Amino acid sequence: MQKSHHVLVGLTVGLVFGSFTSGHAQQSAARIWNERLLAAIRINVPNPPAHARNLFHTAAAMYGAWAAYDTTAIGFVHNEKINPLPGSPAAIELARHEAISYAAYRVLRSRFSAGAGASTTLTNLDNQLTALGYSTTIAQAAITTATTPAELGKRVGQAILDWGAIDQFSNVNYPTAYNSTVNPNMDVPLSVLGTNALFTPNMPLGYGIPALTHPNFWQPLDLSTSVTQNGIPITGGSQSFVGVQGLATWPFSLTRTDPVKPWIDPGDGPSKLSFNGQTSPSDAEYKLQALGVIQASSLLNDPTEIDISPGAIGNNPLGADTGTGFTVNPVTGLPYPPKIVKRGDYVRVLAEYWADGPNSETPPGHWHVIANQLADNPLTVKKIGGVGPTVNDLEWDIKSYFAVSAATHDAACAAWALKRYYHGPRPITMIRYMGSRGQSSNPSDVNTYHPDGLPLMTDVVEVITATSTLPGGKHFQIWDVALGGEYPGTDYINQIAIKSWPGEHPSNLPAPSIATNQSLVRWMLAKDWLPFQRKTFNTPAFPGYVSGHSTFSRAAAESLAKLTGSIYYPGGFAKKVYPQNSMQIDLGPSEDIELQWCTYYDAADQAGQSRRWGGIHPSEDDYDGRIVGSQAGKSAFDLAAKYWTGSIVEEKMVPTQSFLGGGAVTVSVPARRGLYYRLERSSTLSGWQSIAGPTRSTDTTISFTDSTTASGPRFYRIVSTAATAP
Repeated sequence: MQKSHHVLVGLTVGLVFGSFTSGHAQQSAARIWNERLLAAIRINVPNPPAHARNLFHTAAAMYGAWAAYDTTAIGFVHNEKINPLPGSPAAIELARHEAISYAAYRVLRSRFSAGAGASTTLTNLDNQLTALGYSTTIAQAAITTATTPAELGKRVGQAILDWGAIDQFSNVNYPTAYNSTVNPNMDVPLSVLGTNALFTPNMPLGYGIPALTHPNFWQPLDLSTSVTQNGIPITGGSQSFVGVQGLATWPFSLTRTDPVKPWIDPGDGPSKLSFNGQTSPSDAEYKLQALGVIQASSLLNDPTEIDISPGAIGNNPLGADTGTGFTVNPVTGLPYPPKIVKRGDYVRVLAEYWADGPNSETPPGHWHVIANQLADNPLTVKKIGGVGPTVNDLEWDIKSYFAVSAATHDAACAAWALKRYYHGPRPITMIRYMGSRGQSSNPSDVNTYHPDGLPLMTDVVEVITATSTLPGGKHFQIWDVALGGEYPGTDYINQIAIKSWPGEHPSNLPAPSIATNQSLVRWMLAKDWLPFQRKTFNTPAFPGYVSGHSTFSRAAAESLAKLTGSIYYPGGFAKKVYPQNSMQIDLGPSEDIELQWCTYYDAADQAGQSRRWGGIHPSEDDYDGRIVGSQAGKSAFDLAAKYWTGSIVEEKMVPTQSFLGGGAVTVSVPARRGLYYRLERSSTLSGWQSIAGPTRSTDTTISFTDSTTASGPRFYRIVSTAATAP
């Protein structure tokens, strides 16, 4: 029987609400198509919010096909029930396998029909469907009303595609156009001072950073050659805002009252620099954020040995890195063996491993890889929420993908809404801008002081002096990126030097092979600072605040913790081995590095930390992203569970009413996108008459108006149902 939920409004007696009831031999089909999707992402242009949406919509289609053969679960957007069910559990699973395949195939073939890798992906999708014994001809034919698994799958898949056509993802100007002219593009490398041109702190911008640069906002880059992290060349080197529509795109579970505001806002946004006479109360914090990134860069070759086992690091509170690990393994009760490595090796591996997923499946896809590894782990007990019966692989995969993809999709909407709302700068702008201005620690040094300058730190950020440029001095030679060579430090007296990774050699010098050479941390001009990334990528093409990696990762970690009923990996331990000299950004590591985690949160925190070591984010982007991700992940999982338990239509709804004059009234109620609602009226609390709807909600509130002028008592109720028809 289809469940529904009713909310009553009595015009003469006030508001009333209540509930009413009307009337491992082979991988699962869900796993097969999830792997096909991950493969498609790996050869497509990386776009984290777009692929988070692709993962969610594909998972929702597969879940809907599975739920059609379940008497309790409610499908998302499209809820259809096969009645009668096939005669045996085995027959039901076979039907589900087929329906899921046709649903996923339809979504994937539409989403990857064009763009990088399209030809290969479409061929692979066709081959996969055929290998499973199904027909591409049937899959691509017009949809019918037949109740066969194939036609059911096609209907579910198309319903999700139709939903995607109205979810505002394509409306990049909603509700207002993005202001893309805040900052001029930055050239990488920069035009710098010529030989013997003396620096003064009053020198106009243009030496080291474009004129009119606003250091509190994102600055697109101009790259002579732009290549994605998975090796796809980008036409034209100028960056544009990837995912700019994130402020508008509908999430799964998140709500807001103002369409121009972020879905989740952790506070006042990123810290601001006081510059050009503009005062900011967070000026000191801004400078510390930039300094933290430089400090991280200065340690990329640090030989100090550290313990990276869960016994020494991790176990952090949310939004911080103050944890000191676990005294013992919380699952086994045994201590973790120390894992001693060089800090430089460890942090370089962190920066690369988490950059875009180990195989460029983007961060949301990476967490699906982790979910699949969890499903394959022999220690995983497949009980949803850690309680109840052990479910089969198909049910586990279906619910895992639905929950994790909902979490990462909501994380994308939350993070990219913040990126568009705050336009937060990247470290490359923060550091180069302040480094071009001078130093802000010593006002008595009139030759180098500027209130917008970098704070000084011994052996990290220093002023180049006549003494330091003498032979044997630490600044005797400074790497000059734009001029392409090493020049005597005397050419740069009074400028700001930082100790950092210098990047790859300029193209006009013999370029060392990453396979045999390593770029070592050294002194360089602050205005030429580079993140620990390939020069053809450098910095992502969207604003910084908040970190997408941090938000995606914590959201997925929350979902996995709720799915399994535990924050701990099975057995309290998971690992990833990074072989010696296997890196792509630079030569390394010098020995095999084994990343280790106790909890899903530990892994998520590492993903956030990695972006700071890579020079992509300061700590506030990371920490606030974790907080946002936690909220998004918990919210998404809790709502997903209401769909598969069927309780979604029993949610408590508190209605409001407004009088329009002449007896007309508008009744509104909080709504879930994709559910259907109708307004019913009665004068006696019986014999209810439907007067509006059913209407599928596309927002988090739905309203109906009754324009009747009839006198006497009137009661209204709003009925919610997951059915696609009344």
